[in-house]
Amino acid sequence: MAKKKKDRDGIVYSTDNNFQYNFSQNEETVTLPPGQQDLRIFLDRRAGAKIVTIIQGFIGTNADLEDLGKLLKSKCGTGGSVKEGEILIQGDAREKILIILLQAGYKAKKAGG
Repeated sequence: MAKKKKDRDGIVYSTDNNFQYNFSQNEETVTLPPGQQDLRIFLDRRAGAKIVTIIQGFIGTNADLEDLGKLLKSKCGTGGSVKEGEILIQGDAREKILIILLQAGYKAKKAGG
């Protein structure tokens, strides 16, 4: 399969006959086991003065992050989303989420004010 121009780390053309393109390699993120995860639980206000609980610090694939978000939403009985490596849960559910994560074997704690 031919490499695309976008994979050449910004170099389009070189006059050097011996130049070798360094193709960027997209490393697959490996999901750490729950005991090695260091999750932080925050409370924040979003647009419209809505309160959301944010879970940060997950290291792993987006699919595993989505699965964890789905688990938390179903256990809390509320809505939410997964965006930019964070899990957003509607409302103040810090205590409930902390208990769920600790029971699942995650290393988690509340952070912020």
